[in-house]
Amino acid sequence: MNFSLHHIVREPKIKKDKNPLILLLHGYGSNEEDLFSFASELPDEYFVISVRAPHDMMYNSFAWYAINFDADENKFSDIEQAQSSRVLIATFIDEVVQNYPIDQKNVTLIGFSQGCILSYAVALTYPEKVQRVVAMSGYLNTEIADEDFAKNDFSNLKIFASHGTVDQVIPVDWARNSIPKIKALGIDIVFKEYPVGHGVAPQNFYDFKNWLEA
Repeated sequence: MNFSLHHIVREPKIKKDKNPLILLLHGYGSNEEDLFSFASELPDEYFVISVRAPHDMMYNSFAWYAINFDADENKFSDIEQAQSSRVLIATFIDEVVQNYPIDQKNVTLIGFSQGCILSYAVALTYPEKVQRVVAMSGYLNTEIADEDFAKNDFSNLKIFASHGTVDQVIPVDWARNSIPKIKALGIDIVFKEYPVGHGVAPQNFYDFKNWLEA
């Protein structure tokens, strides 16, 4: 089977007929090994699959979409590339459900930074494919989601969002501003902040793990 995205897998330690899935989406300039360091600490009944973003930046770094700078050093995202990655991730979810004994009604995305931005876009566009999102150090960019996403049924979607208060890469205000927009869609969301920069604090990890187990 050829999968749409290169990935690595931690099989569940507790095997069922169909196991839940955690899909890990790394940040800009990273790779599939990064978040996979969490895998051994995640609940035993999950398949944990970490994917590599499609755009090769060389030196084992990858991106879900390009981030460009103009002459005034304003950053802007390649929305078309981001939308293509959104479709790729959705296709990949279908592929893993077909090829591994995964419960398609129990899929969690855990995304960091650019992977977080994509996790939001995938969950809002395809809420039938994703039941939970752990959204770390990112924000909601509705341009990446399908343009009619607001018409979707989000009654089964839950989100745990978190951000560092001294994040120098993605300002915490961007994350804070995302929360009312998500609540306005009727989505159950928990938002926590930690006194860290652009990274995952140990307390953040334990909080989202406890949220998952609950």
